[in-house]
Amino acid sequence: MITFSSLSLREELTQAISDLGFETPTPIQQKVIPQLLSDPIDIIGLAQTGTGKTAAYGLPLLHHVDIAVKHVQCLVLSPTRELCMQIQEEMTKYGARMRGLRITAVYGGMPIAAQIRELRSNPQVVVATPGRLIDLLERKALSLADVEYVVLDEADEMLNMGFREDIDLILKNTPAREHTWLFSATMSNEVRGIAKRFMKDWKEFSVATANTTNENIDHQYYVAQHHNRYETLRRLLDFTPGIYGIIFTRTKQDCQEISEKLMKQGYHVSPLHGDMDQKMRSKVMERFKAKQLQCIVATDVAARGIDVNDITHVINYELPDDPEVYTHRSGRTARAGKSGICMSIVSPKQISNIRQIERLVKQKFHKSDIPDGAEVVRKRLFFYMEQIAEAAPKADFAKLYRDSIHEQFAEVDKDELIRKLIWLQLKDTIDIYQDAEDLNAGYDNREKPARGNRSARLFINLGEKDGLTTQKLIQFITESVDIDENAIERVTVRDLSSFFNVPGNTAEYIVETLSSKKFKGRKVRLEDAEQSKGGGGGGGEYRGNRPKPSSGPRFSGDVRSYGNRDGGGSQGGGYKGKKRY
Repeated sequence: MITFSSLSLREELTQAISDLGFETPTPIQQKVIPQLLSDPIDIIGLAQTGTGKTAAYGLPLLHHVDIAVKHVQCLVLSPTRELCMQIQEEMTKYGARMRGLRITAVYGGMPIAAQIRELRSNPQVVVATPGRLIDLLERKALSLADVEYVVLDEADEMLNMGFREDIDLILKNTPAREHTWLFSATMSNEVRGIAKRFMKDWKEFSVATANTTNENIDHQYYVAQHHNRYETLRRLLDFTPGIYGIIFTRTKQDCQEISEKLMKQGYHVSPLHGDMDQKMRSKVMERFKAKQLQCIVATDVAARGIDVNDITHVINYELPDDPEVYTHRSGRTARAGKSGICMSIVSPKQISNIRQIERLVKQKFHKSDIPDGAEVVRKRLFFYMEQIAEAAPKADFAKLYRDSIHEQFAEVDKDELIRKLIWLQLKDTIDIYQDAEDLNAGYDNREKPARGNRSARLFINLGEKDGLTTQKLIQFITESVDIDENAIERVTVRDLSSFFNVPGNTAEYIVETLSSKKFKGRKVRLEDAEQSKGGGGGGGEYRGNRPKPSSGPRFSGDVRSYGNRDGGGSQGGGYKGKKRY
């Protein structure tokens, strides 16, 4: 097995990598780094976003740089300011033990005078966006005459953004260039054209087919009428209190308008798009990385510089015009071996777009129900109960206020106190959702299935706490029962239980077969969703009979009834007052 310590990197780099806790290179790093260390020829590296491309070229660059020489030896071009800053930050970490190394980033949106002053310190490595670099060349503030290594990072995106002529001009101004390394997520004709014009006898390294996505991503889509798109987004955010993610829009105007509406309604979000100045964009990213924001609303271009490993969800407020962009969006989650969810809000007319993306990324998408009001309240209820159960008050708090607390509530029944606490926490949510409309598109106009083969909704006593996702539940069912995965629909995975629909004529067989199975040592229990105590978010015989959301007993009554383990659950996050997080 290849490790960083087994690579022939200079000692300072090996020590820095060890300091950062990195041990095993990613697939693209394993293929590229040994080649570029031993024989730094021209190469093309094809790999998706988040696969470790910066280290794949950054470590060899720093290995070959001559610290004693005080001029620009290495140039890295990137499409956006955010990515430019990220590359500089990562390479600075790699070269932390190389005394005398200077890495400078130059990009638009910041005062050019300050960047000119930095260039006068004679950096060995310059990371730049094409537009700002050309501006500096025209001002004669920078010379590329002695550059030996040029890296084109996210080459496909630079070409998509219209930088082809800029790239041509920059490469023509590097007469001493000996090595050109091109990295891209896709190998388009435009990318190949750059290679043919400016590279010689290159080798191509690929770690995956051009348009596949991470298998740890659960792809879900929700069908809503176009005018209900924003309310659907709110519903999904409220149903997922632990969300830490990115909401993608197609335009800067949508990005700004949606984020403003969400902020006014108490959500902890912020926009990120090209019309914001660099100082503001940097502040947004600092808050997001510090998890002071639960979500950012971003355009595709602005999101290019986002490098966060813990993102749990990506939400496509609208599908991208180019299906290939979907792979870039979804690749923001499920990094570093973790799992993630990519949700897409689509109109009935866009179902064909989903099928097109499925073929492109070679993965099955799961149609999910937009949760009703009762499901949202139940989700937050279980989250709040979990917070109470896991709370660990400080000892000095108990000493200072114990007597006062006991005196105030001495006459209050324990169950009544619990009801009061939960009501204070959930009353705003209940007010919002007790009469919430059904946002799922197509219920009233959907043709009813033939009698005798209506869809049956089943309950199963397994959920997120058992390590299940939508895909893993479907896999468990199909591996245990002889049924096609396309026959399993409307899958809803909660903390402690799940629900799914199957053809009515197979329901009895599935219940009988699965009830004899175990999952991770736990006995499986299946039953009709209408008979289960947890409900199922509209568990009628078929979608045309979906009951109207109600604020009745599902919202009130004895709080203890919500403690049934089969009733639902939550996942992280918080809800304070009228704030949504």
